[in-house]
Amino acid sequence: MIRPVVRDPIRLGVPSTPATFADLPAAQDLRDTLHANRAHCVGMAANMIGVHKRIIAIDFAGDVLLMLNPAILTKKGAFQTTEDCLSLPGQRTATRYREITVKYQDTHFVWHTRAFAGFPAQIIQHEIDHCNGILI
Repeated sequence: MIRPVVRDPIRLGVPSTPATFADLPAAQDLRDTLHANRAHCVGMAANMIGVHKRIIAIDFAGDVLLMLNPAILTKKGAFQTTEDCLSLPGQRTATRYREITVKYQDTHFVWHTRAFAGFPAQIIQHEIDHCNGILI
């Protein structure tokens, strides 16, 4: 189900709690909402649809990659960039890393550790910030 996008900075600033099996419908809603906003959005966190759980969705190589309980393990190559956010108007600067390694669970709650670089790494960092209640 496509859900409305939360735009309230106070609600977005609340850190998310770990996702469980009970949160799988919210993960599907996040996937649906990202897909509906693909024309102007490349990633979303569950708090952006009003669910304070550690779930992110990114547009990765033309498909939506869902990550539950993601955590960045390593990061290399810091750089300054300017980012947009579907939940907030305007652009803001942020420090990101060119290469990251992320540990996350899939929708079967199997753990994965995967390296990402470039724009996908940047998207993941932005969405994990959302999970942590950090707004750029």
